[in-house]
Amino acid sequence: QVHLVESGGGLVQAGGSLRLSCATSTSIFSIPTMGWYRQAPGNQRDVVATLTRGDTINYADSVKGRFTISRDNAKNTLYLEMSNLKPEDTAVYYCNARLYSAYPKDYWGQGTQVTVSS
Repeated sequence: QVHLVESGGGLVQAGGSLRLSCATSTSIFSIPTMGWYRQAPGNQRDVVATLTRGDTINYADSVKGRFTISRDNAKNTLYLEMSNLKPEDTAVYYCNARLYSAYPKDYWGQGTQVTVSS
């Protein structure tokens, strides 16, 4: 069982920046893959960025060059640095931890709202 708690969302003007944090209840380095997802009203939940235990990083094309995913192993915290924010980035952002045993199992945080005004 992994508990995830996000923080750092809020209201920002277009072009601004925010940093999201996700605190984990277990050693973050023990989690094979962590990531950030987002869901806008009426849309499905989409991947924003993922980071593996081996430090492989992937970004959605829409955020490349603007968002940076990272982790602090000592603090057991995952981050998403977001810059040059656009109104289309408005969504609820969710932290995800994926573990593997007989099958992949996903754990989710409660979500944090990011609103970008034009």
